[in-house]
Amino acid sequence: MRYSITQGLIKGLYLRHLYGKISRMKNTLSLDKFDYALLERLQKDCHTPLRELAEVVHLSTASVQRRIQKLKEAGYIQASVAVLDPEKLGQVITIMVEVHAEKTQAADLELLKKMFSGPEIQQCYYVTGDADFLLVLMVPSMSAFQAICDRLFHSNPNVKWFRTIVVLDRVKVGMEVLLS
Repeated sequence: MRYSITQGLIKGLYLRHLYGKISRMKNTLSLDKFDYALLERLQKDCHTPLRELAEVVHLSTASVQRRIQKLKEAGYIQASVAVLDPEKLGQVITIMVEVHAEKTQAADLELLKKMFSGPEIQQCYYVTGDADFLLVLMVPSMSAFQAICDRLFHSNPNVKWFRTIVVLDRVKVGMEVLLS
């Protein structure tokens, strides 16, 4: 059977469309109870040995290893990190900062997001309410925080106002995502 040029183009476009769909689907998994159990355990300690994970979820170590790799490739596991003790490293003051932007057009907000993503900022959230951003910083001293304020807030024409909250006690700190 001979294909016309039009039929060939349509087939090519369809295959390209289908390939694009498959590529996007590669990053989406249908999670089952084993995946959720693995994610729950790994977010508490990502260095749990494979054999221990396999015992907990009742799978073989090879199956657990394949599942973890798929969860990483699909973006469910974004990083494996070490949680450090800020006090032992001299970062003894935790400060939350609410920032209200002067201009909220997309380009202005993107610039602020970039500025608030520096190494001195532990967490940055774009939020609703009175403030536009909520930042979490850890600093060794108030003079170090003052230098950050001068650079990020006082000299920034797009910061209308900012308010600081000094943390007295770190009651609970975590990054776990509730899976139950």
